[in-house]
Amino acid sequence: MKISFLIHNAYGIGGTITTTFNLAHALAERHEVEIVSVLRHREHPNLTLDPRVSLRALVDLRQDKEHALHLRPAKVFPRAEYRYRQYSELTDQRIAESLAATDADVVIGTRPGLNVHLALQAPSHVVRIGQEHLPLDNHPPRLRTTLRRAYRRLDALTTVTEADAAAYRRKMWLPGVRVEALPNSVPDPVLPAADGSAKVVVAAGRLVPVKRYDLLIEAFAAVAAEHPDWQLRIYGKGEEHDRLRKLIVDLGLWNNVFLMGAAIPMEAEWVKGSIGAVASDFESFGMTIVEAMRCGLPVVSTDCPYGPGEIIKDGVDGRLVPVGDRDAMSAALSELVRDDERRRRMSRAALENARRFAPGPVVEQAERLMAEAVSARKAGRAVAQERAGVHRVLVSQGFAARDAAFAAAGDARRAIRKGQR
Repeated sequence: MKISFLIHNAYGIGGTITTTFNLAHALAERHEVEIVSVLRHREHPNLTLDPRVSLRALVDLRQDKEHALHLRPAKVFPRAEYRYRQYSELTDQRIAESLAATDADVVIGTRPGLNVHLALQAPSHVVRIGQEHLPLDNHPPRLRTTLRRAYRRLDALTTVTEADAAAYRRKMWLPGVRVEALPNSVPDPVLPAADGSAKVVVAAGRLVPVKRYDLLIEAFAAVAAEHPDWQLRIYGKGEEHDRLRKLIVDLGLWNNVFLMGAAIPMEAEWVKGSIGAVASDFESFGMTIVEAMRCGLPVVSTDCPYGPGEIIKDGVDGRLVPVGDRDAMSAALSELVRDDERRRRMSRAALENARRFAPGPVVEQAERLMAEAVSARKAGRAVAQERAGVHRVLVSQGFAARDAAFAAAGDARRAIRKGQR
């Protein structure tokens, strides 16, 4: 089967790029996979791409920035979408041309505006799967109205949490569209897991207000006062850097709290710590939580919408504290700092419980969804009607039958397309 991902800019840094690369790498073990990047601004991606995954860009900003069509506003990409100002008549045109010419069996959009292009412009033979990496409630009302109309033409829509999938089912009427939670995956670590002995708390992510690193630093001040040999290391870059640096100095924490800059990949830094920390007001999923747990770190996190509560088992592999509660964050961190045995026990639990976010289980779910979508489109049925029967067949007959179904579907699609040319 050929699978194509349509992404905003594969050459940048961010959670959507990371999880797209992760899923593409895992799928490339069994399928032909490509990533189509709408924009490109540099020669090579920041992240390492598996050589089995092809990558191409539609608009190279190094050459096309002053293109006449790129100076005109987009007409297809929705105006209410966060990235709208980066799109243009040129991106509208190039995306439409790419979709019209695709030989993929499945095309996966990775943000709302691209899902709209996919829903409206993909050829009839293509299975259309939209991914939502941000919760429905995070979209402005005008965008939700646009999505409600366009998403009815998708075959399936995936969210990164069960809570958000439920929100889409409850608040949008998408007849025949499969709405399913498909969590982000994190590759199997290549380094030995942390052993819980390092006196280091690790946090990572963009230095932006919603991540509340200010609250985390303030909470850690009380920990450092009681345990001055412990450190907090914060990895990332962003607009909050100078303000956070000033806060560290004002609190006298220059020997305990360090802004480490960006680190790619983060695995080598996670394993140097013993506790992960997340103080966000909002997390659509919580990629860094999974990354930390896969490296053997229990994570202390705010119980913010939507992801942390679906990832962390409070008191087992980490701690969940109320959003914005500095004292609760400080108390939870201190609890793990003081108790070596509990910290190590939670470390072992984090390693075990995070296995569900390994590529294997996530890819198996993604493959099942795509197989059912291909089967449904071939038969002229809605994907939602396929679920029970096809899933039972796939499970009972195992991977071999699934692979045969994939191959047959791909051959059939290619034969149909050949006859249409």
